[in-house]
Order: sequence, then structure tokens, then C-alpha cells
Amino acid sequence: MNTAIDSVSSFLFVTPELLLCGAAVVLFLLSAAARHPSPWQGIVFPLLAIGTSLAALAWLIWYGMGWQGQGILIFDGLVALDPMGLVFRALIMGVVAVAVMLSVGSPELPKSQRGEYHGLLMVMAAGMSFLVGANHLLMIYVAMETVSLCSYLLVGWNQAKPRSGEAGLKYVLYGGVASGIMLFGMSLLFGLFGDLSLPGLHKALAAPDAIPAGAASWTAWIAVSFVLVGFGFKVTAVPFHMWSPDAYEGAPTPFTALLSVGPKAAGFAVMLRFLWGIFAEPGSLQETLAVDLPWEIIIGVLAALSMTLGNLVALVQNNLKRMLAYSSIAHAGYILMGVVAGGHDGFESVTLYMGIYAMMNLGAFAVVAAVARSTGSEDMSAYRGLGKRAPWLALVMVIFLLSLTGLPPTAGFIGKLYLFAALLAHGGTWYLILAGLGIANSVIALYYYARVMKAMYLEQGDPDAKPVPALNAAGLVAGMMALPTLIFGIFFQPLAVLASWSAQIIR
Repeated sequence: MNTAIDSVSSFLFVTPELLLCGAAVVLFLLSAAARHPSPWQGIVFPLLAIGTSLAALAWLIWYGMGWQGQGILIFDGLVALDPMGLVFRALIMGVVAVAVMLSVGSPELPKSQRGEYHGLLMVMAAGMSFLVGANHLLMIYVAMETVSLCSYLLVGWNQAKPRSGEAGLKYVLYGGVASGIMLFGMSLLFGLFGDLSLPGLHKALAAPDAIPAGAASWTAWIAVSFVLVGFGFKVTAVPFHMWSPDAYEGAPTPFTALLSVGPKAAGFAVMLRFLWGIFAEPGSLQETLAVDLPWEIIIGVLAALSMTLGNLVALVQNNLKRMLAYSSIAHAGYILMGVVAGGHDGFESVTLYMGIYAMMNLGAFAVVAAVARSTGSEDMSAYRGLGKRAPWLALVMVIFLLSLTGLPPTAGFIGKLYLFAALLAHGGTWYLILAGLGIANSVIALYYYARVMKAMYLEQGDPDAKPVPALNAAGLVAGMMALPTLIFGIFFQPLAVLASWSAQIIR
């Protein structure tokens, strides 16, 4: 049974988001009051952002520990609080805290604008958190646009780097088109059913003879497809991925790390909520309308295309940030396999893999940031001989690359194991084909990840190159992420229990 909370009392349940928005206001005001850049700004601004993110995370953990298993609807049903929402909100707060740590001392962030930078991060984090719990199409759109607008600004933040402005412009153009298509789909759904809430749409679609067969039925499916375009853009699934390589390369590396994980996690969470809330069977993509469209195949094709294109194009990349961008597209395809699987197992696998992916991808970008700070380059050539110049960074990079490939004993192996197991549990031909494609793509991915390892240990670097220091913020973040990537590859039961608990969504 779900409990509805009145609007005034609802504010208590969004304490983390209120903390983030309050911190954003303080950061903007402090930045405006500081007329000239000073050393204290490089310490106070990140500490305030990290402290707020960790305080929000602590609140979610405390609230989650007292969870009674009852769903809560707040703000007249606009936002749903449930186990899945709590887990994904906590994941986002942790990711933001790590991304802020990575920004400390970054030469890519102008000293005079660090207050605004961290303030926008706080607003973006609040938007991602609201997106995770959105239970209404209007709330989905507002939260998604909040995340997108902040992302557009932060991708083009480094004005000294021409590629940064170009990347920001491309991101805006692609994002505007995707947003317009999604909004048009939402308007069609409202025109057909007169409701924008996910429960209301579910009831309308599940009711017998909800809409007559013919044009209206096709319109309903077109509307749902258009909404999924917006989700596909947010999770960087093919064919909505074209913005990501340029955005990842042009954005400051600390923000690229966040961009590769945070919006993707929020996008998958709201996709699960949308699909679970709008279709008749919990966790199923079986439709009830007159037009029999195979949604398992449609989303499965997106997964196959994302895995294959992402991995194949990554093979020829020499820039590490672009390579990791195409890797991110491929991983979106892997996670979509869990969405196709549906049900408790599928949703559990998505949550588990998303948490593991956050650790290993943040760690990989931390190494990229550390190398770029020393060498000024993000190309493969900067990694030649890194095993001698920076043994610690080279070692943790190997851990992240093996985990991204999905090899034991890393956490990435456990994540992919759960995804494949969720698919194979169905036993159908399509699920078997999709699992086979996932395994084949993992083998392809090993090649381009191995290129980096080969450059670090088997190729001769510049003998006059300076050692890459590991005792900085980027090196610290890399070490912090490497430890759980290894530990959860062996002792994964706590993550599995949390992921299983999180596979509960208000319907």
C-alpha cells in the first residue's frame, strides 16, 4: 500500500535536494562576493560541495536504514519514494562527491569561476535526484531539463579550449532535438488519455478497450517511442549517442567523469520507472494495446546497436576520453540488456551494474585526469612507459580496464554476470542471441582496453618525460575507486543484497 504525503510535509523527504540547492545558492553568492581569485576559493568551494553531497548521502542512508517497505508519494504524486529511488539517489550523491574531489586543483577549471562551477554541480545533482523519483511526465521533463541545462554549461566551461565550446554547442543542438521529441510524445499521451501521471497512464493503457484500434492506437505507441528517445539520449544509447564523444573530449575531465556516470544512472532509473509504471505486468515489456509491437525486440536492438557500435568505433580511438566515451555507449548497451530482461532479476542487474560501472569509470577518468595534468595530453602516446613513470597509476588503470572488460576477479565481471544471468533466465531465442552479442562485444572491448595496457607496460615512453605524480586529488580518487572495484569482485554479496532490495518500484 502506498502512502500519500501532503505538499508541506513532503519537503522533509527531499532534504538532500534542499541541501544541494541551498549549497548552490551559497556558492553563487560567495563567488559573486569574491572580486578576485584567491587560494581559499580552491579549498572552500570544493569542501562545501563535498560536505553537502556527503551530508545528503548520509541522510539517505539514515532514512533507508529505517525504511519500512511502504511506498511514499510526495508533492501530490509528482515524486515517488521507494527503494529504487533511495538507492539511485544515494549513488548520485556519492558520484557527485567523488567528481568534486576530482576537480580539486584541476587546471581545466578557471580559478575565477570555481564557485559557479561547483554551484552548477549542486543544481545538477538535485535535478538528477528528482529525475530518479519522478512519477509524473511533467516532473520527468522538468528534472531532465534541469540536468541538461547544467550539463550544457559545464561541458563548454573551459573557454581556453576551443573544443570545449564546440562540444557544448553540439550538445545543446542534439539535446534540444531530443528534448523536443520527448515533449511531443508527452503531449500526445496527454491528448489521448488526459493524464500525465505514470499510474494514471498505466491504468489507461491497461484498461480493456482503452483506445480504439487504428490511428489512435498507433499514436499511443508513437508517443511512448518519442518519450523513450529522451531517455535514450540521456543514457547515450545508439542512435541517440552522437553528442557524447565530442562532449566527453571537450568538457573538463572532472566533469566528464560525472557526465559519464551521473546522468546515465538517473536516465536508467527513470526509464525503469516509466516502463514499469506504464505497462500492465510489473517488470514486463508486454503491451496491452491493440497494436502488437515487440518491445523486447525494439529495446534489445538498441542494446545490440549500442554495444556493437560503441566497441567497434572505440577500436580506432587514440584519445583516451573519446575512447572512454565510446566505451560508455557500449556499456549503455550492456545495461539495456537488463532493461530488456525486466522483472526483479532484470531490474536488480541494472542497479548492480550501474553501481559497479560508477566505481570503475570514475576511477578510469581519474587516471586520465592525473596523466593529463602532468603531460598536458589525453592521447595514447602519453601513456607509453607509464608503468615506469607512475607505477601506482598504471596499476590502478589496469584494474579499471579489466573491470570495464568484465574479467574476474574485478567487480565488472560480477556486474556482467548478473546482466547475462537475467537475460538467460528467460530462455527465449531472442534473449540468448542478445546475451551472445554481449559476450562477443566484451571480447571486442578487451582489444582496445589492452591497447592502453600495452602502451603503459610494453612501449617505450619519452625518456625526458616527467614522472606523473600520484599524490594529488586525481591520484587519490583513482586509489579510492580501485579498492572497491577489487573488493566487490570477490565479496559482492552486500552489493547484490542492496540491488535486490532496490528492485521495488511504486506502481
